[in-house]
Parts: sequence; structure tokens; C-alpha cells
Amino acid sequence: MILDKYRAGINLGGWISQCKDMTPEHIASFIKRENIAQIASWGLDHVRLPFDYTVLEDDDKPFVYKEDGFAVIDSALAWCREFGLNLILDMHKAPGYAFWSYKTENALFTDEQTQDRFVSIWREFARRYSNEGDNIIFEILNEIVDPHGDSWNRIARKAIDAVRETGSERYIMLGGPHYNSVAGLKTLDIYDDERILYNFHFYEPFLFTHQRARWTSLEDTGVVQPYPGKLAGFDIIKEIAPDHLGSMTPDTVFDFTFLEEKLAPAIEFMEKTGRRLYCGEYGAIDLAGIPDRVNYLRDKNALFDKYKISRAYWNYKGLDYSAVDDDGEAVSMELVKAIGGK
Repeated sequence: MILDKYRAGINLGGWISQCKDMTPEHIASFIKRENIAQIASWGLDHVRLPFDYTVLEDDDKPFVYKEDGFAVIDSALAWCREFGLNLILDMHKAPGYAFWSYKTENALFTDEQTQDRFVSIWREFARRYSNEGDNIIFEILNEIVDPHGDSWNRIARKAIDAVRETGSERYIMLGGPHYNSVAGLKTLDIYDDERILYNFHFYEPFLFTHQRARWTSLEDTGVVQPYPGKLAGFDIIKEIAPDHLGSMTPDTVFDFTFLEEKLAPAIEFMEKTGRRLYCGEYGAIDLAGIPDRVNYLRDKNALFDKYKISRAYWNYKGLDYSAVDDDGEAVSMELVKAIGGK
């Protein structure tokens, strides 16, 4: 099974996606050959590479591709090949869409020409990487925000058909709506094609993994949440960020059992379809203590192994979930071991 070759990996977010200044200097320095060598030395078997379409195409020159952008991805692929790692190529920002600007930028779901640009990029990837084997997987789009799956299913099918039209039998990964949640899996079309893979993201419990995150209302709570442990600061969260509580009570305990209960829709999906799953993102914010992060990752990966779910930790470097410090050294070897499920 292909996912056996992608059991445990890590994301390279912040390199050619989700970065403030995508300058040549940033691209040349943020991830280098030695970083890929380090990841391989940790015993991981793949990286997930988020990229923005703007690396490859300018809005004022649609369908005209930038060779220097493809060269960056080619370098990542070559380094991965050198050190025995596989690679998942993940479009984080598409023409007319990104999960962080969905409310103001959503042309991918409404404009046919924008959809054509999106599809064409994947057709080009299929052509360029036609000689590669199962060492590369295409993940056609990251985190669909729209909670309804119909429009996304139509667009995804266009991209999949475009890849297949080139004669490519490339493995293609497809995630569901509502930020690629486990609940969104049930809205996806199931293909009679074993080379279509399905994925989700799993940041449960949010009150632990995003505690005091500056881009959420949890920043204002100031609550420090341990793991494992009872829900902290219930009254404060109820006052400032009640939407994050759901059905939780002051007696809610975050532990392996809690994680397994939250994973139930994914387990049900696998039982119903007979397909294994890939978790493209999971992790705990670096505002959490290292021992708590380690405990959390150990439980999370034990859970994934129990159900044979492959995964990639978010994130290798920066973006608030970093596994390495500013000098590129592991923030904790215990954390690294936990990421690898050891």
C-alpha cells in the first residue's frame, strides 16, 4: 500500500507558502539540502511541501509558467530523492482561493477561467513529473473552507481528469471541506480509482493545539492548557471564546480517549469505504510546554498507528509549530522522536 511509504513525515510550510516575503533570498535560505538531510536523519519517510500558485504563475500572465518556480520544487524533489524521502506536493494557495482569504477571495469556486488555471497547473505537473515514480504524490488543494462539498467535488474532478488525461497514473490526494476536517470526509466523491487517496487535518483538541494562538480569540484568554489533563480555564473560555467549547464541560479531560472519540468520523469513513487515510497536518503550538507537546504527539501517533493512518507533522520550521529553532536545531529530540512515532 502506497501510504506505507508515507507513514510519518513533516510539513515544509513557510518556504514557498504562507511567507511574508517570497523573495529569492528567502527561498534560497529557508530550506536547504541540509534541512532535508536532517529530516531524513530523524527517521521520517516523507515531506509535505505546501506551495502557492504565485511561485509558478503571475496573475497578469495566466497559463505562462515560471521556470524558476518549478526549479525550486525540482530541487526539493532532488534532495528528497538523494536522502530517501518521498514528497507530497500540496497547493496551499490556488488561483482565486486560499483558506486564509476565503471570505474575500473565492473566484476558484465561481469563475470558470480561474478553474481552468487551477486545472492547468496540475496538468503541467503531471507532464513535468511523468518519469517520477511513487516518490511524489499530488495533493490538489489545501483546506476547503466551504462546509458544502458539491462545488469542490466538481472542481476536484476537473483537476483529477486533467492529470489522467496526460496518461499519468500519479497518486492524487483529495481532502474535504470545512478546513479539511474529519467531518468533511463524508462529503467527498469516492472514486473507483485506487490511486485517489483521501486526507484530513486533525488539530483536536483545539483548546490545546491552538492555546493562546494570536490569530484566534484564545489569545485573549491567556489559558495554559496541559496535556494530558482536565480542561483548563473553562469559565474564562466560556466568556471570551465560547465557540471553541462545543459540548465540553469543566470535567472534560484531554487524553487518548478524547482523541479517539474525535477521530470517529475518520474511522467511520475508513470502515465504510475500505480506504486508508492520510492526515496532512497535526501538531501543537509552541506556546504549549515541550513535555505537553511530546505527550500529545505520542498519543496522537499511537492513535494513528492503531488505525494505520499516515501523517505529516505541522511544521518543520516556523509558523508557530516549529520542530526546529532559528538555528535549525531540534527544539527537543524527545519532540522529534514523538513526531516519528517513537
